[in-house]
Amino acid sequence: MQKLVSLVLVGLLLGVTPAAAAPEFDQQTLYAKGTGGYSCFRIPAIVKARDGGVLAFAEGRVRDCGDDGDIDLVVRRSADNGKTWGPVTLVANMGADTIGNPAPVVDRQTGRIVLLSTHNPGDNDNKRTPYVQYSNDNGLTWTAPKNIAAQATRPEWDYWYATGPSHGIQLSSGRMVVGGNHEGRESVLQGGHLLLSDDGGLNWRIGAVDDRLANTVKPQEMSPVELPDGRILIAARDQNGSEPGHRAFATSSDGGLTFDRPFSTDPRLVAPVIQGATIRHGSRLLFSAPAHPASREVMAVRSSRDGGRTWDTWQRGKVIHWGPAAYSDMVVLGPGYTGLLYEGGTASAYESIRFARFTESYLAKPNGTPPGIPGPALPGPTTPDRSPHTNKAYVRGPGSIVDGQFGSALGLNGSQFVEVPYSAAVDLGSSDFTVSAWFRYGAGTGPRTILWAYRQGEGPTPGLYLRAEPDEKRLRAFLGVEQGYVTLYSKSAYNDDKWHHVSLQRVSGDFVMRVDGYQVAATPAPGGSVTAGREFGVSGVHIGQRLDGTQRFRGSLDEVRIYRRALSIDELYRLRVSNESLPRGAALHLPLDKITP
Repeated sequence: MQKLVSLVLVGLLLGVTPAAAAPEFDQQTLYAKGTGGYSCFRIPAIVKARDGGVLAFAEGRVRDCGDDGDIDLVVRRSADNGKTWGPVTLVANMGADTIGNPAPVVDRQTGRIVLLSTHNPGDNDNKRTPYVQYSNDNGLTWTAPKNIAAQATRPEWDYWYATGPSHGIQLSSGRMVVGGNHEGRESVLQGGHLLLSDDGGLNWRIGAVDDRLANTVKPQEMSPVELPDGRILIAARDQNGSEPGHRAFATSSDGGLTFDRPFSTDPRLVAPVIQGATIRHGSRLLFSAPAHPASREVMAVRSSRDGGRTWDTWQRGKVIHWGPAAYSDMVVLGPGYTGLLYEGGTASAYESIRFARFTESYLAKPNGTPPGIPGPALPGPTTPDRSPHTNKAYVRGPGSIVDGQFGSALGLNGSQFVEVPYSAAVDLGSSDFTVSAWFRYGAGTGPRTILWAYRQGEGPTPGLYLRAEPDEKRLRAFLGVEQGYVTLYSKSAYNDDKWHHVSLQRVSGDFVMRVDGYQVAATPAPGGSVTAGREFGVSGVHIGQRLDGTQRFRGSLDEVRIYRRALSIDELYRLRVSNESLPRGAALHLPLDKITP
């Protein structure tokens, strides 16, 4: 040892610093969809027991991935700091009902692991009650869940109640703190609260409460962390997204009895509307959540070195998984080591719950280029764009020219489509827009994509699409932006093998579908960009298929147009009746009457 110290000192005198520890990272799937008698696993939570064991909790959803029905609480345990894991074991099963939203916390003095959760009847997701149970042997066995509604809720919180999810904390004073949120049927107030215990989790009471009017910041799924000065910083999901930014923050300077100020959002910490987790690891705070501004993808860990006043951007933080990702939780494994338990997959965020184990030096490793960014389009036959932008429009597959509504059209048999690569010219951003096309098909099964642009994903994924769904006897249109998404349905699939004209518009705050000149569906449209998060990769416009190559159209398409403005009713009429050229605001105009070479 003395020799090693001497060598280090000599190196320092010569200006040579010791080599930094090599970044370490390993990852494994702890819960996989469709295993162990469960259709799906969701809602991760993780803590480290006093004996060093690591406990990874989840909801085991029996029927499907939905939030109600037969849902159990399960756990896997690691005795070697997350390197290997024991089997899935049952923590709580309430028959056909739901027991979920795990919020575990460990008592440093006794070693008792306290697990708060929420119960509701399987057929009623709004009749929700808090429960608690304990393990006195470091997570090997558990007591039966005990109803603590009298301690942890109020009569007016009778429409919605939820514990956590993700771990709670024990303050340096010994007090336990767990986040919760609530909503009443009759009350106009809704919001978040803290649950407190001063006897190691045996009894609980309501501490700080932030009640809000509807359509304001709505703190949910709160994650508390104790700062070095003793204050509690609470990060929350803002369900309404009513202010710029999607993460809401508040502090408590009195041990969780009250909030210093109401929750407010920080637009600098970019994330979709989703649960996220915080932990304190040494001198820094860590935050885990998807980094995409709207879509549930790109799981990242970001740091704050000033007590949560500022946070790393995703570029300076560390991306753990570039693909679909959702809920997460973190645990300090030891000096320099962090564990991340998160929902992630290839096609869906809910394919698995994964455990990633990494060092502090790994967090500093550069992320590299997002793999979702499309490369240059492959060369191939094209069809002309008559807009002022003359976009490249590639015909993929052996497309054929057939009789159209106006001159010729493109015939598709399910093995062809048209690809317009992404460019600023076809980026509709936050503007009003018009998409229109003529279509003709007779298929009785589907779905059959007419147009799909930008992205595809789950929930409020920025993007735009129009497809026929003959099985459901309808056309379906989707508009996704940062603040949410809306869907339109017609009352007919129009699969009579005749030509029909369809238009989609975002116009004056509405999303409107017209077929053959008649309005067939409309709904208020959320404002925001249909290409938010383009820094993580965004596709262009596909005509005749979904972006992943599925749901291909069988029939004929003619005169596909996209405008970066809402055409007037008179312009839509002229376009439909006489195919008039309307170049102002045109982003794309494909007559689909020619393929070259």
